[in-house]
Amino acid sequence: MPLTSHSTPPERDGALSGEAWFAGVRARGVVESIDVLATPERLRAPGFWAVVGDFDGPVRAWRFADVDRSSPAAADTGTEAWDGPPAGAWTSSMSRREYRDAVEQTRAAIKQGRVYQANICRVLSAPLAGRDGAEPDARALSAVLARGNPAPYAGGVHVPHGAGQRPVWVVTASPELFLRVDGGAVASAPIKGTAEHPDALQAKDRAENVMITDLVRNDLQRVCEPGTVEVVDLLAVEAHPGLVHLVSTVQGALRPEVAASPRLWAHLLGAAYPPASVSGAPKSSALQVIAELERARRGPYCGVVGWVDVAEDGAARAELAVGIRTFWWSPDGARGGELRFGTGAGITWGSDPQAEWDETELKARRLVALASSPR
Repeated sequence: MPLTSHSTPPERDGALSGEAWFAGVRARGVVESIDVLATPERLRAPGFWAVVGDFDGPVRAWRFADVDRSSPAAADTGTEAWDGPPAGAWTSSMSRREYRDAVEQTRAAIKQGRVYQANICRVLSAPLAGRDGAEPDARALSAVLARGNPAPYAGGVHVPHGAGQRPVWVVTASPELFLRVDGGAVASAPIKGTAEHPDALQAKDRAENVMITDLVRNDLQRVCEPGTVEVVDLLAVEAHPGLVHLVSTVQGALRPEVAASPRLWAHLLGAAYPPASVSGAPKSSALQVIAELERARRGPYCGVVGWVDVAEDGAARAELAVGIRTFWWSPDGARGGELRFGTGAGITWGSDPQAEWDETELKARRLVALASSPR
């Protein structure tokens, strides 16, 4: 059985810090944080865990003491109104010209046979400090996004620096499922193909989606029973605020020895991480192209944000989203901190450099506007 609502925190010296919120769940009080790939067996310990993984770094999890399952968490307000950076303060890790050049270089890599597709991204950043020595209110930003850009996998995790646990500040409005695990079943729903309306989706978008769906199918076959991996929905059109996506759904039955393994998450992440839709095909070669062309580390953008819920009997449920439409904050950078947001596009041989730049603008426009303060 899952954790009950309002579980009682263990006694500690001082207050437990940190919180996480996802649809219908609000968790408080971090009791431990782990590196999932280094100690995957810890993620089989009973409790509610929030998970944040960097695309180009570690995957970490935080276990919480107090879990409220009656909370409309995504709609909660923060302790104060969100006060974001000025709208004109954002800068990009790639200019328009640099991004178009990266698209052309990716097409050259496709012509050479190195890859079939690669996702090329840029990172937007703006200076942002907290108030009165506190970090910016992550829940306040989450509430702004919930009102202006509702998303199926919205949520956030905030453990302040100096709280005694590894810090994290991530707010997501992700529309994309990376992995859903429920007992012995696993599913993934990659997004590939973006336009302002359904009629603007092109053959290139459909071909790209099929290519990545096949990669996800291959990833899941590494941990699933032979013959159980199937595409249950191909090229579905999903409407989100300001745009539409093509989404396909792949599911399978985990091999019993994988589902029961203390190293379940090492097996799953080893097979499927980083997500196929934000890397490319073949994945290993696409990651090399990404490392060559991108000018900023992605951090949790294109990584993973979500939760794992482990019952006392060891039964596990999880819902991990691809970390797109995601903001993250750190105390480094100008004027006491930096807020970041990533945006990108999948590049194929049929890509037009200007159209791919426009797609990155479309994906960022609404979210960045919501996170900015008019000044």
